[in-house]
Amino acid sequence: MNDSSWGAPPSAGLRGPGGQGTSPGYGWEVPTSSAGPAHEVGEAAQTRPMPTVPHASGDSGEAADRDRGAARLSGPLFRDEREPQPGPRPPAGRPPTPPDPASADGGARGAGAGQGKKSAGRNLRAAIGVGVGLGVIIVASLFIYKPVFVGVVAVAVVVGLWELTSRLTERKDIRVPLVPLAVGGVAMVVVGYVRGAQGAVVAVALTALAVLVWRMTEPPDNYLRDVTAGVFAAFYVPFLATFVALMLDTGDGPWRVLTFLLLTVVSDTGAYAVGWRFGKHPLAPRISPGKTREGLLGAVSFAMVAGALCMQYLIDDGVWWQGLLLGLAAAVSATLGDLGESMIKRDLGIKDMGKLLPGHGGIMDRLDSLLPTAPVVWLLLVIFVGGG
Repeated sequence: MNDSSWGAPPSAGLRGPGGQGTSPGYGWEVPTSSAGPAHEVGEAAQTRPMPTVPHASGDSGEAADRDRGAARLSGPLFRDEREPQPGPRPPAGRPPTPPDPASADGGARGAGAGQGKKSAGRNLRAAIGVGVGLGVIIVASLFIYKPVFVGVVAVAVVVGLWELTSRLTERKDIRVPLVPLAVGGVAMVVVGYVRGAQGAVVAVALTALAVLVWRMTEPPDNYLRDVTAGVFAAFYVPFLATFVALMLDTGDGPWRVLTFLLLTVVSDTGAYAVGWRFGKHPLAPRISPGKTREGLLGAVSFAMVAGALCMQYLIDDGVWWQGLLLGLAAAVSATLGDLGESMIKRDLGIKDMGKLLPGHGGIMDRLDSLLPTAPVVWLLLVIFVGGG
């Protein structure tokens, strides 16, 4: 998700000398207290004509210069604000023109603030086109020949590992050994499909050991940091993806995987649609300012409806009320996964993990909500209808 609206809200008023509160800078300012006259931004000015009183001392010019200097603002109030430019002053005796409400509160309305409407924050045409193309490939491989779908998952894992390790090296100088991660990641997915959960556990353990040994071929500086990041990457990407292969290795495996994919996609779609239209209250502003509580409610509502339909009509022996719980859990895990990757990207100081998918970013920007949702859906399906 794109973050926006980092600037100060336009409703924050400027302050004149002596701490007087003033209206926003529109070229003139109105004092909010009677402690002294207001000043125009840029030079000393009065809002109504006053009689000229000659100075009693001979240093009137210096005093005037000092007063004028005190009236000037020293610069913008915030680091990312531009210094306001002086504008025309209203004629004497005429009340000031009230500010335009459409522009006064624009900064508090999210993306596209100040323009009267919101912006989606990404290329929707490209995003929809890429999403549809990926969906066709996934569904076709899922129902035509299962091993092809396993291969698709393995390729996604390798590309995701490459994106993650590349960003770690570029932004933090963390050198994670990619070769043992990629080989071990493919092994986890394939062994999980062929041998089940026990085989997957053995594969992840061997992958972690391979990362430790591979890193020994380089100097010992930052060894602990690099192997810790490598073990984290092994669990974060291929191990979580292995639960998709575990779902596939059942009698109704393709329908279970399709349910998992539908719940995650519907959750993301509901969060995006409802949050973009009605979102006002940030969900986690320090992690992802674009996500709202209204968006989370949209994700939960959409996913619960989709879960009830999927459990009733797609899963053998499934019941609609089980789908409600499944959809709720999937929406929560997908949101947490999205926030988790947002946390990683904020730590790395990047917006997207890659640029491979136009309108989406990288592979990891699409896997962020899928990866943590896979074990949740797998576990609940096993509890509700068995391992198949």
